[in-house]
Amino acid sequence: MKKNLKKYFKKNRFLENYYKLPKRQRIQLKKYLCMLGVAFLLFLFFLNLLHSCGREGGDAPDMPETSPQHIPVVQKLKNVWITDAEADRITFFRDGEKETFFLAAETEGLDSFLAPEQMREQLADVELTDEQVSAVILKTDKFTGRVLSADANGIEIEGMGRIPLAEDYKGYRLYRELTMCTFADLTFGYANADFVRENGVICGILLARETNMEDIRVLIKTSDYADILHTEVALTADSDFLMQYGSGENIQEELFSKGDKITIDMDSKYFVGERIRIAPAVLTGRIQLLSVNRSQGTPSYRGHIELLRTAEGIAVVNELPLEEYLFSVVPSEMPASYPLEALKAQAICARTYAYGHMLRAGYPRYGAHVDDSTSYQVYNNITEADSTTTAVKETYGQMIMTDEGTVADTYYYSTSCGVGTTAGIWKTAEAQALDYLKSSRLSQENPVQTDDGTAAAGSAEITAETTAEELCEEETFRDFITQTHAEDYEAQEGWYRWTYTVKEIDTDRMLETLKKRYEANGKLILTLKDGDYSSQSIKAFSKVTGITIVKRGPGGVADELVIATDKGTYKIISEYNIRAVLCDGVTGVVRQDGSEVSMPTLLPSAFFVIEPSNDKKNVVGYNIIGGGFGHGVGMSQNGAKNMALQGLGAEQILNFFYEGCEICSEQ
Repeated sequence: MKKNLKKYFKKNRFLENYYKLPKRQRIQLKKYLCMLGVAFLLFLFFLNLLHSCGREGGDAPDMPETSPQHIPVVQKLKNVWITDAEADRITFFRDGEKETFFLAAETEGLDSFLAPEQMREQLADVELTDEQVSAVILKTDKFTGRVLSADANGIEIEGMGRIPLAEDYKGYRLYRELTMCTFADLTFGYANADFVRENGVICGILLARETNMEDIRVLIKTSDYADILHTEVALTADSDFLMQYGSGENIQEELFSKGDKITIDMDSKYFVGERIRIAPAVLTGRIQLLSVNRSQGTPSYRGHIELLRTAEGIAVVNELPLEEYLFSVVPSEMPASYPLEALKAQAICARTYAYGHMLRAGYPRYGAHVDDSTSYQVYNNITEADSTTTAVKETYGQMIMTDEGTVADTYYYSTSCGVGTTAGIWKTAEAQALDYLKSSRLSQENPVQTDDGTAAAGSAEITAETTAEELCEEETFRDFITQTHAEDYEAQEGWYRWTYTVKEIDTDRMLETLKKRYEANGKLILTLKDGDYSSQSIKAFSKVTGITIVKRGPGGVADELVIATDKGTYKIISEYNIRAVLCDGVTGVVRQDGSEVSMPTLLPSAFFVIEPSNDKKNVVGYNIIGGGFGHGVGMSQNGAKNMALQGLGAEQILNFFYEGCEICSEQ
């Protein structure tokens, strides 16, 4: 190894002279180099020692130290609402909270002459650098106008057309308590909001003031309420009438004479803008829709008519005063021949219902609060009557308010079976919260009696005091529904008791209905699998092997129905779904007065018991014994009629059906 190294070093020219020296000199040179190395190490040691002593004693200067470079933290906040400003700080509201930040030494966007009060109550973009305000951009392009429609893409302002809505827009309610809001909180037909615009789009919605909401906007459906959009609209008026069309600075007007007929389709020359407005030249004038048919024939409308062109068709909106709207709603919902106190109760219910939907419009795309069908309240299907108009006028402005001061949800229906139910049957969180809608017996305070004055056989335990909870029991409810009870307010009504007998089950129709209800809400149509029910697509079946009500809701209403078939077992939840699935569309309902009524889509109610007809292992038909007409939630209209005949006033009637609520004047 030593020999090899020596050969290597000999090849290195730098060390070549070293190996030419005598051995003694080479040894001396090695010693000298070693001494130099030791001396150098000692020098480094003492140098380090001196440096350490200097730092401890403070006599030696510190060695420079490098520190990490500071990276500023920057936040950019879009469309915040400045609530307060001072010389050195601003306070703004965002995401439901107020925040205060100091201004940086140099803040961009702020004019040195801008007073703090000029920043208050303004929409702005704010930049924060290290938790200090480093930039403020005020947005001052503010305008107001009557809102006609709104959705996530834009807002339609009367006379301005549709203005796009920015993706990062913010909405603020400024009156009462400062809170966040959205386009869905806008009220159509009113100018109670201001809008902030940037680069041609709306970046801020400011609900600036409360409005006394006196006008309602109704979407008018086609004949037979078949569709919400029209292919063409034909109309006239019983007075001269004015048509306005276009938008912005290009609004045009054309005057038509009484009786002139005009037809507007998708390609009409009048659709210069999106919307056409037609109004009578006098306040008492009516617009007639010749292309729409109702029970009264050709309907005529108070207020004015708007036509909105969409890609799918023409939306027809009728705007008119709320009280005048009720002139046509009350006779369409309750016979004008009913006692005045019942009509007044209906008027208050209808007003409350309408006002609630004015606060949360059902058709924001078209700028309408409600439509004119049973989806909301039937409007203008029956001609106005003196009695119903009197009921509206005598209850002017009166509405039902909850004990929390909010507008009540005043559901109502035609006829009870002697008991009602709660809104919880609709299986929504909102419905569950309506605790003032109780399930109560609609009965006078008498024991159950037969015609001969004795207690009803088989129902000795059922009295006027029988509770809704007791009626959830199958046998108790069967005893109740299979008999009539003279003390019930509606015992003499045709719909109080009825039967429905299906001789042969139409399995194809039942399957089709199950699939439709599953598509509407798969959580309410469940399939049995591995011992548990879950949401699954419905399999085709040809035979029914069992039909059983497995759960009843308050008052005994059918809440869960199980249908067993040759291909699977299904649980149907909610009264509406049950009524739909068991209706075959052909069989007529026989009322207690012997009259027969066709039911094309729904059974009259879900207050019933079912008796299957079996052939060996299969169910071939069924007999249903039921009572009442409608969902059973809120006020029974025929119950109100009979209460009024017994001398109860409108307020007493409403206090019975809407427990704990109060009748108040219009807000």
